[in-house]
Amino acid sequence: MNLLKTTLLFLISVILFSGCLETRKTPQKVNPSTEVKISGEMKNVMRLGKLEGSISLDTLNKKNLYGIGPVENLQGELMIFDGISYVSKVKTDSSMTVETSFDIKAPFFVYAQVDEWESETLPSSISNLDTLERYLDEKFKERYEPVVFKIEGQIDSATIHIVNLPDGSTVSSPEEAHQGIVYYPITNAKVDILGFFSRKHQAIFTHHDTFMHLHLITKDREMMGHLDEIDFGSNQLTLYWSK
Repeated sequence: MNLLKTTLLFLISVILFSGCLETRKTPQKVNPSTEVKISGEMKNVMRLGKLEGSISLDTLNKKNLYGIGPVENLQGELMIFDGISYVSKVKTDSSMTVETSFDIKAPFFVYAQVDEWESETLPSSISNLDTLERYLDEKFKERYEPVVFKIEGQIDSATIHIVNLPDGSTVSSPEEAHQGIVYYPITNAKVDILGFFSRKHQAIFTHHDTFMHLHLITKDREMMGHLDEIDFGSNQLTLYWSK
């Protein structure tokens, strides 16, 4: 009887130990520790005309806060960068205003508090948004939740836009949502770019054909908007991403 008990205990131990080894061999999902939060949805704004604010930025904890989205009624762009809220609005077809204020609402907004960043020099092969998205898709292939990232440095050129929907407009399509939109060129400038990357939030906080949503602000804080195109040139830029 004692021999039988000893044999059974030995077999159980072997099975448990083998299970532990197998667990160690199995790749584990790597999720960021930074929690990305979302208020509202892009598709409801663009297709259902829900233009009113779904979130008041002055209700957010400002410590280490980062976020992007449009101003309610699609009359400007928002970017919170390191706890400072920037609001850009169209002034003319060639000029804009950029002010700092938390007294503003957004119809959809994606945001996070980032306590720690990882960083690296962006490879020289990354020249535009397409190559950046492919690079991030590979870099974050084992991360299953949204990732916050930022890019800092000198760029050759970029195009940003500010939504500028006329008062009283109704929206039932992206084309209608973009009435009054103004595009602004930027050349040879030092910039901060804030982005959110996710494979499962298309039409929620990214457009349906991309995994990224990015806003750009110049280092002098005179221009800010949604990033449409960019040429990084041969400059050395720094990529940061949330842990």
